[in-house]
Formats: sequence, C-alpha cells, structure tokens
Amino acid sequence: MVAGCYEEDIKLFELLDRLTAAMNNPTHITLNEYSLKAVLIFLFLYAMGIGVYFSSRENRRPGEEHGSARWGNVKSVVKRYMDKDSYKNIILSQNMRLGLNAKKHRRNLNVLVVGGSGAGKTRFYAKPNLMQCNTSFIVADPKGEMLRSIAPLLIENGYDIKVFNLIEPENSDGYNPFVYIRKDEDVIKLISNLIQNTTPKNASQNDPFWEKSEIALDSALMLYLLHEAPPEEQTFEMLMFLIENAATVEDEDESGYQSPVDILFQGLEDEKPEHIAVRQYKIFKQASGKTAKSILISAAVRLAAFNLPEIAKMTSYDNLDIGTLGERKRAIFCVIPDNDNSFNYLVGMLYTQAFQALYFNADNNHGGELPIPVHIVMDEFANVALPDNFERILATMRSRRISVSIIIQNMAQLKALFKDSWENITGNCDTLLYLGGNEQSTHEYISKMLGKETIDTRTRGITKGQHGSSNTNYQNAGRELLTLDEVRLLDNSNALIFIRGERPLIDKKFDILSHPNIAKTADGKAVPYKHSKSEKYLRNDLSFTINEDLSNIKLLEVDGDNVKTFDFANPQTKQTEILEVTDNEKSENNSENSESTENSTQG
Repeated sequence: MVAGCYEEDIKLFELLDRLTAAMNNPTHITLNEYSLKAVLIFLFLYAMGIGVYFSSRENRRPGEEHGSARWGNVKSVVKRYMDKDSYKNIILSQNMRLGLNAKKHRRNLNVLVVGGSGAGKTRFYAKPNLMQCNTSFIVADPKGEMLRSIAPLLIENGYDIKVFNLIEPENSDGYNPFVYIRKDEDVIKLISNLIQNTTPKNASQNDPFWEKSEIALDSALMLYLLHEAPPEEQTFEMLMFLIENAATVEDEDESGYQSPVDILFQGLEDEKPEHIAVRQYKIFKQASGKTAKSILISAAVRLAAFNLPEIAKMTSYDNLDIGTLGERKRAIFCVIPDNDNSFNYLVGMLYTQAFQALYFNADNNHGGELPIPVHIVMDEFANVALPDNFERILATMRSRRISVSIIIQNMAQLKALFKDSWENITGNCDTLLYLGGNEQSTHEYISKMLGKETIDTRTRGITKGQHGSSNTNYQNAGRELLTLDEVRLLDNSNALIFIRGERPLIDKKFDILSHPNIAKTADGKAVPYKHSKSEKYLRNDLSFTINEDLSNIKLLEVDGDNVKTFDFANPQTKQTEILEVTDNEKSENNSENSESTENSTQG
C-alpha cells in the first residue's frame, strides 16, 4: 500500500494524502518498483521493535517479589486427598484426611509427627488412627496406654490382638526371633542389628574388631542351633547357654584345652566340614585365648537379658505370627516402658524381622502388594532400636502397602539418630504433622518449611522545625509466614500440616471425642482392655510343696491321634517338656498340692 502511493520526489503531505485515500480501499494493492524495498524496510522495523520489547521486558511477579508462601485452604486440599469412605483415611487434623489409596493421590502414607511432651501425639494422632480400624498394626505403645484404650474396639472389629510386653513380661505373648529366620543371611542381619542397637550411642567406633568378632561368634552359635538343634532348643536362652559353655583359657600351657562348645563344633566339622556354622566358628577361634575370652564376655554381657527368666520364657516360643499381618486384620502392641529403654532393642529385633517377613510375603505370595495394608505406629521413635537399613526400607515400603508413622518430640531427636542423613527420613515422609513444642531447632525448621511471603510496608518520616515536612513511602518486603517466635507461640489447639506439593495448612487438632468409635474405647468410658493369654510353662515352673506330689501327676502328650503318658515318678526322658495351661489351671495346681491330680494338657 505504501509502495503504491510512493513516487520519486513526492512531497510528504502529498504522500499522506495518498495514504489516506488508499486506506479507504485497503484491498486495492498495486505493485511497483518500490514494493520490495518497502517490504524489507518494514520487516527491519518490525525486528527492531521485537528486540526492543524483549530487551526492556522485566521479570515481574507482582505481590511475590520477596516470596510467594501463603496458607492453603483445608477444605479445598482435603477434597483431593480424602477417600469417600471416612474409615479409609488417615486422620491428620479435625478437617484434614489422607486416603489410604496412595495410587489415587500419588503420595506415600508415611507421616512424620512432631510434638513436644503434652502436645497430644498419642491422643490427637495415634489413637484416632487406630480407631479407624482400616489396616493391620504394629504399635510401639509406651506404658500400654493405647492397648488398654483401643484394643476393645479392635477386637469388636474382628482383630486378632497380640502383645509383646516389656513392662510385664509375664503377661506377654511369645516372640522367638529364630522362627522368622528363613536364610542364613537373616542370621547375620539379626545379629548385626542386635549388636548395633545394644552398643551405646556415644561409644567409640574406631576399632570394629570386637563387634565383628561378636558377630562371628553369635552367628556361628545361632547357625548351629538353626541347622542342628531341635526346634524347642532354637532360642536365645540356649544361645546364652552355649556362650557360657564356650569358655577359653589364657594359659598357653593349656593350649590343648577344649570347651564343651569346641567339642560340639569339632564333631560337626568331622561330619560336615563345610557347614556354615563351622566356618563362622573358625573365624572366632582365630583369636588368642585372652582375646577370645574378652569376646565371650562381651557377647555374654550383651545378651545378659536372656538370662532373666521372664525374658527367656517370652522368647522361648512364638505366637505373634508376624508374617500374616498383611493377610488379615491383626494388631501387635509392643508395650515398652517410657522411663527405661534397657530392653527396647528387642522391639528393634521385632521391627527388623517384621519388615523382612512382610516384604517376603508381599513379593513372593501376593505379587508385590499385601492384601491388607500394614501401618506401623512408631511412638517413642527415638527410644526404640531400628533396623540398620531403615532409610532404605522407608523409601521402598510404599509399593508393598506398608506405611509408618514416625512420632518424635522434636527435630533434634531425628538429627541425633541419623546425623548427616536425617533429611532422608523427612524426605521419605510425604506428610509432616506439627503439633507444637518448645525446641528451638524445631521452630527454625518449621519456619523455613513454611517459607516467606511478600507484604506491603509503609514507612513514614517526619522532619520538625521551621521548615518541617513529612513523607510516606510504600514498598514491598518479605517475612516468614510464621517467625520462630510465632511457631513457638502456636495455639495448643492448632496443628500445622505439610503435604508434599501443597501449601502449608493450619487446622484444629482432631477431637478424639468426635470419632464415631469413641464409645467403644476406654476414652469413651468403655472397660479398659487387659490382655490374657494361654501361658507356656516349663515343668520346673509348676509349684509343688511336697516332692511326693510328683508321683501323683502324669502328663498326657498328644501327638496327632496318639496319646502318650509321661509319669513324673518314673521319667523316661531327660528332655524338658513344655506344658500349656491357663491361669486358672495354674492356680488350681498351687491350691491342690495335697490332693492326687491328673493334668491333661496339650503339649
């Protein structure tokens, strides 16, 4: 159009008149000798305009110059994560739920719960989620509070309840680690975990010789029992018995001395020279007499708990049946003291073997996923021993439908446990629930997690005097969504919720009294649960005041359809028999010592 209006020596005003006339008929285009030049000139000007635009464009995010953090809307977020069935959710707060179908919302179900003493970790989180009755459970239960309160509800909903009780071992179900050993490698893993979790946290790790030597000794003895001993002798009590009978001498003149255990292994070597137990025992025997004695003492001290009759009894048999947790609804309560962690490493052994059993069952029997989800509630997380590969387990359990709730008092506990790798734990928990606390490093961590927001600020200046003046400036500034002191001052009724990929949420803690199942628990005035079981006793545990009473008691051994009679007056065997009697039967034995009785029990 411009080229059609232009001609040589034309005046500017004349050109403008022609352009005005041409605009009235824009579709009439004529080509001439100036058309190509006009196109090139306009392309050049267009390119220059684009360049100027991009070079002068600023990266502006109005209102987010110093940070874009802001609170999320609970009602909006919960719609993306909550299952329609209210019982198929993890309860996080009064209004926030996390559905058990991790494939739907693509978040794992691992929850890190942080709250100081009295913040309500048990009341506002652990108990409500047990009351959901939606998975199988392994529960670390300080003082047995959750067992007493929630077990009646679980039983009513068809749960099989088992209790591993370290406060009252006499009321505990049996847990024998030997039962869950499937491969020789499992022995090494179990012993390594045991030694790691019974070594003081501040102990020097400069010389691993002693620990390695203990592993060789303990694994040799365990492997011997596993492969050569009858099932009833595959216990830690028997392991302690072997250690006590493996005594060595320091005197070089006694170099030919053989302990009873040496003789035992010599016989095994003569019969099976390549036996794994023999090979492990030879590693231990490389030590000189004095060194070997130190290793034996160290091993005996580490396992001294199994000399206690109560501990020996509760680990002499097994009825926890850990491997079936993912096949039907079951709950195992590990009742631990809150003021003493001397025996808590036993729970660590249970954790180790539980993960092994559940992984094996999921991978080999159920195509990689357990039919029933398993939720492990790790209360007092910092005071209970853990599997030595817990970080890797935490990263891989989701696909097997296993989840954990890690309950700690503050972030300092987590940092002390895992030192440089503590962020691996937080990184593998897609949900963090903060209930309040008074520890500074936790306040700092939460404040940084919340991020910074951009706020509008106003500054005003006043100059006084004969020529006084005033001015007001408006600008943007950044501040934490909650500063450290604001985190510390968090209302005790509120909780902070962090879900991966979502803005932080603030909501009321869950009111346990509002749960539909509250009336069926001790918190809702139901009768507290007290665990009862069939106890197993050694023959020597039966109480008799007159020796002659033994001649009046016979034991019926039931083996299928065959019934054998064992006469205490004329014993035919020296092997220890196991009797299973109820509490009532035991009391009757004690009260009827002067009468002739015949006890019929199932061996």
